[in-house]
Amino acid sequence: MKVITYLGTASILALSAVPAAAQQAPVSDPNYTADIVVTANRTQSLLSKTPVAISAITGEGLRAAGITNPTALADQVPNISIDRNNGGLQITIRGVTSTDLSEKGDPSAAFLLDGVYIARAQAQEVSFFDVGRVEVLRGPQGTLYGRNTTAGLVNVITNRPAFDLGGSADISVGNYDAYQGSAVLNIPASDRLAFRASVNFDQRDNYLRFGPNFTSDADPFRKNLSGRIQGLFTWDTGEVLIRADYSDIKGNVYDLLPLYNFFAPTATGVDPVYRNRTAREYLTQNSSVAWDLFRRNHTAGIGGELTQEVGPVSLTYVGSYRELKRNEGDARISADSLNSFRNSFDGTYKQYSHELRAATNGTGPLKFQAGGYYFKEDSDIILKLLSGRPNPGANGDGPTLAFSQVPTKAESYAFFGQATYSITSTLRATGGARYSHDDKSRVGYTVNCASFFTCAVPPGAVPNNNAERTFSKTTWRAGLDFDVNASTLVYGTVSTGYKAGGFNDGCQIGTATGCVFDADTLYYNPETLMAYEAGIKAGLLDNAVRLNVSAFHYDYSNIQLTQIRNDCGGGLTCQVTLNGGKAKISGVEIEGVLKPSRNDKVDFGVNYLDAHYSQFALPPFNFAGRSLDRAPRWTVMAGYQHTIPLGSAGEIVGGIRTRLSDNYVLLSIGTRNFYTQPSFTKTDATLTYNAPGKRWYIQGFVKNIENTISIATIAVGTRSSVQVAEPRTYGLRAGVTF
Repeated sequence: MKVITYLGTASILALSAVPAAAQQAPVSDPNYTADIVVTANRTQSLLSKTPVAISAITGEGLRAAGITNPTALADQVPNISIDRNNGGLQITIRGVTSTDLSEKGDPSAAFLLDGVYIARAQAQEVSFFDVGRVEVLRGPQGTLYGRNTTAGLVNVITNRPAFDLGGSADISVGNYDAYQGSAVLNIPASDRLAFRASVNFDQRDNYLRFGPNFTSDADPFRKNLSGRIQGLFTWDTGEVLIRADYSDIKGNVYDLLPLYNFFAPTATGVDPVYRNRTAREYLTQNSSVAWDLFRRNHTAGIGGELTQEVGPVSLTYVGSYRELKRNEGDARISADSLNSFRNSFDGTYKQYSHELRAATNGTGPLKFQAGGYYFKEDSDIILKLLSGRPNPGANGDGPTLAFSQVPTKAESYAFFGQATYSITSTLRATGGARYSHDDKSRVGYTVNCASFFTCAVPPGAVPNNNAERTFSKTTWRAGLDFDVNASTLVYGTVSTGYKAGGFNDGCQIGTATGCVFDADTLYYNPETLMAYEAGIKAGLLDNAVRLNVSAFHYDYSNIQLTQIRNDCGGGLTCQVTLNGGKAKISGVEIEGVLKPSRNDKVDFGVNYLDAHYSQFALPPFNFAGRSLDRAPRWTVMAGYQHTIPLGSAGEIVGGIRTRLSDNYVLLSIGTRNFYTQPSFTKTDATLTYNAPGKRWYIQGFVKNIENTISIATIAVGTRSSVQVAEPRTYGLRAGVTF
């Protein structure tokens, strides 16, 4: 009944909003359209005719909004947050997320670069440069994209080589000593062969304010250099595109703040009290850190895409090899925030992926695609954590806990198919399914040492982090979509999502000496999601007004929740993932864009989300009815853009956009506390001069005018800390196109 209520509400809202917008009769601009081509269904389609909940932002839209990295997408896309966590990105969509960003963890929302899945969250936060568009799909995408898309996915699609000589250059400067620059060169070698090269530099200092006890160097926080080169060769019936990219990811990465800056100390199971302080007080860090903090990482990849027409079928192959190397020195904060504990990380990750798809290319009533997918990742890591208080004057030396995992492996294969049949010229039915098979294993060691600097696995040691598991699942999708008229689409879908299970630190009793866990403690099961969704996409007055409304309900089972525990075998500290019962998620998303005059544009969004546990208990506490993490009940977004034409001298464009977020919670499973981030607003503004033909531009920008400090992640235990989203930033950008 609740599902029917939500879906009915969405339909009523959408259908009632259409004539209301039409009555306003804004002036239509014949050059204006909100429609772009997307590839959400693995084939090209118009955004307005794609029957899924999708947001797409073009490269020009990213520049106009001042979006230079993935974390800023939440300012434009409904019901999504992308937060920095453990040196990587944690993506949450409609309350569905994963906090295990370790080598054995999987996300609940996939991050793709040109359709290639990027497994490690630590390789995802590289600045946007030479991007054609970003597509964000909300809801499970298990049929066409596979496992780890329970929440949805983010697909960053770069500009392809073109057969025109040209290029561009951009540079920006801002507070916190932020500098960013990019350059692009496109060269056609013939009428069938073209090359494209792009490079980006991104640097800024730390947002935190350090006291006298913090004697390490925390600047620059980020210092990244990235490059990409592509080659495209075409022939009459196909093409091949080869890409290679490299990112040097450096900086003195330290962004942990004391938990007590934000919350008063509290007892287990009691909701902590939020401290109302100034931004300066929130961002102050005075824990004792006297050793070098550094990040010397790099990621690289090479891949290709081959397309060939074979009569009525188009064949597409996408293959990739990627590598991430991490070399980091960091620190964690003690619960009393007076001490910091040194840690270091060395790791190498290698991933291979291959996908082959066949799709019909005719104009008949049946459109069908099918394919196979293979993915493999191997990683070797060594993590060292100071487990006791540092010895005085020992530069962070002392009792140490080391994790040496050599290797951790994940191997997957899948077969999938999806068909759409046009029942009439305006009514279509879609059905699809995917079978996924996952093998996971790890052989490694957890050791206790007396010294951080000499900590290593003893000769002849028996692995005590030893586990392997196999999982498989069939996910499916069914839907109907109907053209009410040439510019209005109504759709409804039922789909499923799946994320493979896994294992925790340790080994099973009876498998080796010192193994203390039973199977139920060591292993956790896959999480699954059943989603019901209905929506309408309407275009009015020659697309001068566009309105999208969707309503959804999820049944979310075996939720994978991750915590840090201090009571693991032998008294060791370890990270534990468990299956946290069930949840119900329902919501309505309303997005609109209208153009009341040729030089004015208004966009808005109103989102309602009810995401709560329906069955979850950690005795003696029962969390049924409590909210999921990062799931504000209401979010409202609104933006206004005004253009002042200057005739032959170009134009000036001013824009302002604000986002209101209701309060949300972050659960500390180990201490049974729900930490609440109060409601807040964040407002961005830009003022841009575009030269004639947009040959060059200069832009002033300010983001988060209110200087709101909002909480992104929380860690609670013997080491307690908070990470926050960006404070107020401002600066200038300029660019030229040739």
